[in-house]
Amino acid sequence: MSMEYFLGIDFGTSGVRAVIIDSQRQIQQQSRVNYAIENITSWQIALAEILKSIEPKYKKQLRSILIDGTSSTVVICDSSGNPLDEPILYNDARGAGYISYLDDIVAQSHLVKNACSSLVKLLWWSDQPIFTKTAHFLHQADWLSFLLHGQLGLSDYNNALKLGYDPEQMIYPDWLTSLPVAHLLPKILTPGTPIAKIRTEISDKYKIDGNCQIVAGTTDSIAAFISSDANSLGDSVTSLGSTLVIKMLARENINNSHYGIYSHRLGNHWLTGGASNSGGAVLKEFFSTDQLYNLSRSIDPLRSSGLDYYPLLRPGERFPFNDPNFAPRLEPRPKDDQLFLQGLLEGIARIESRGYELLRSLGAGSLTRVYSVGGGAKNESWRQMREHILGVRVLNSSQTEAAYGAAKLAMGPF
Repeated sequence: MSMEYFLGIDFGTSGVRAVIIDSQRQIQQQSRVNYAIENITSWQIALAEILKSIEPKYKKQLRSILIDGTSSTVVICDSSGNPLDEPILYNDARGAGYISYLDDIVAQSHLVKNACSSLVKLLWWSDQPIFTKTAHFLHQADWLSFLLHGQLGLSDYNNALKLGYDPEQMIYPDWLTSLPVAHLLPKILTPGTPIAKIRTEISDKYKIDGNCQIVAGTTDSIAAFISSDANSLGDSVTSLGSTLVIKMLARENINNSHYGIYSHRLGNHWLTGGASNSGGAVLKEFFSTDQLYNLSRSIDPLRSSGLDYYPLLRPGERFPFNDPNFAPRLEPRPKDDQLFLQGLLEGIARIESRGYELLRSLGAGSLTRVYSVGGGAKNESWRQMREHILGVRVLNSSQTEAAYGAAKLAMGPF
């Protein structure tokens, strides 16, 4: 029996990564290309480069392809799928003035009432002259997948969350379907659901098996969680990048805009969490990469520094509490750089602990294990320190690339 292979493609904020796995979820090939996220032609070029990079020995046994994209990066197209404008990116707040349009339509705490939500971007576009030609409104992963399967008007319930889709009831709510833009709402599929076989012209051009299925995608953050070893209720992933992001697999759908918490559906469970303004960017403000490595090595992670820091680069926190005026707490600074670094690491770990405790108090359940991803996951002293403060095992995930999670999801819905 010949081996089958599955391709995950991650269109993230800093590049495009691809991973091919076999039926045992073992990585067979990895590739990466750069792209300009603000330019949709660059998306196409990057996708073509990834397809060209697939080694011939995998092309004829490639069974499915899944693409993830940045959440709330969107594009409008004509009836043939041709873009009518450059995409509006995930962090673009040009539509902030349209939040008030929703005041009498949806609850103040709803996720769409955010300057960067997909729905607010759609409302902004609806007032632009080009909108009269619009036939489809798609997320990044939707449009890129369309290039491979040829069907328009499709999305998944992870990407559609910030459009207003209700993943609990699995419907668009009445208030949303009553809006003048409702005719552009895409049909929603479960991530990993087969859509169609790869287009013949793509199959022929890249010598990919014509029976290869293109499946419904997801967001980059969901793919990153799936890439980890977390798989049981109470399992969590902490991303130790520029900011501190936590996600926990929970039984309940928890949403609380006051604390910046929202939940994605993940199979029969929910992925809930939030993002603090603290994190690695604060560490890099004071220390180089080499200093972080060398100073951390001799820290005793089980002995407290006695410092009570709340590490922020500037005033304002969004999770585990929402206070735009909350001031950083970085004093007193000891003369010993190692002690100062230890205080910062402890401060971020306490924020992480407070975040998980908040999720528990809101019904997410008890924390059982934490898997670490991101640059900070390489810091062994910090891992031990966090394990001590959190009171649960803290492990480094065996895989951290979102593209690996996309490839796992390409094998079938979670």
